Amino acid sequence: MPANLSPEYKAAEAAYRKAREPGERLDCLREMLRTIPKHKGTERLQADIKSRIKELGDAQDTSRRGGGHGAPAVVIRPEGAAQIALIGPPNTGKSLLHARLTGSGAHDAPYPFTTQFPQPGMMPFEDIHFQLVDMPPIAVEHPVPWLQAALQAADAALLVVDLDDPACLERVEQVHAILRTKRVTLTERWDEPSQQPLEATDSDEPDPFAVHLPSLLIANMADRIANIEAELEAFRQMSGLRYRALAVSALSGDGLTEIGATLFSELKIVRVYTKTPGHPADKARPFTVRKGQTVRDVARQVHKDLERSLRYARVWGHSGFEGQQVGADHALADRDIVELHA
Repeated sequence: MPANLSPEYKAAEAAYRKAREPGERLDCLREMLRTIPKHKGTERLQADIKSRIKELGDAQDTSRRGGGHGAPAVVIRPEGAAQIALIGPPNTGKSLLHARLTGSGAHDAPYPFTTQFPQPGMMPFEDIHFQLVDMPPIAVEHPVPWLQAALQAADAALLVVDLDDPACLERVEQVHAILRTKRVTLTERWDEPSQQPLEATDSDEPDPFAVHLPSLLIANMADRIANIEAELEAFRQMSGLRYRALAVSALSGDGLTEIGATLFSELKIVRVYTKTPGHPADKARPFTVRKGQTVRDVARQVHKDLERSLRYARVWGHSGFEGQQVGADHALADRDIVELHA
């Protein structure tokens, strides 16, 4: 049955897909529920919206109570240049990889299902950080009902596998099958999430809760395999997976530096340094946007009121000549310096 969604609902849905903060997403969900036409053709979508309102509401309540007064949060507030989810079957060394990359001291043990809730940590790369979230292992015997909600805010995924495991192929196929039931798709495409095609629902309307995560295949424990490149290529051929792949060892540290560089390149991260008139640029903590984003996007990160009051900016760097006066829609390049004028 056609849903015949209203323009107000579609605007709220578009805002939800762009939102990153849990509180902002919760507000968008409530607006979606308020504006959705109430008839049989939208019953499933209404139920989905209500379910996600409850999940995000519970997550925010847990966060407000504090870590010692309730269950750990299942939805992690995004920080840094991008949020990256570490996913994979049991016993692939995800937790050790997370600890080595972030210095988080995350608990690691030689038995499955050590990680029960999302564990965030910050991975440094040059002068920025990526937020890595270690997710519980994905397996039939360990269902994670909130998995889709936890992945909604992620910008990309690291699919961690152990090629030394004889059941590796079957375990990875199981991961993909479980994710499909959660309406989560891992993809080799690294487009902006808003440009990803949305899945169709029974009402022929796009599914606002379908998650498409550009992914890297991380072959962990590579130091155990004599000819890791040949093994990796054989795995890709047998699995049919086309993700870009990296061979690493969380134990020895081999290949770990490639992860940050690859994420930076594939996500098209752009670092922007700000300055005030008459003072040098602050290069300690750059703002980060994506290729094609503008002065307006940086102003929004500095302060939401600045986005509204912005008159013009001056830019030093690759996107213009030194000190060029530009408007809010000027696209920025990596390492540009921006002076915002309200």
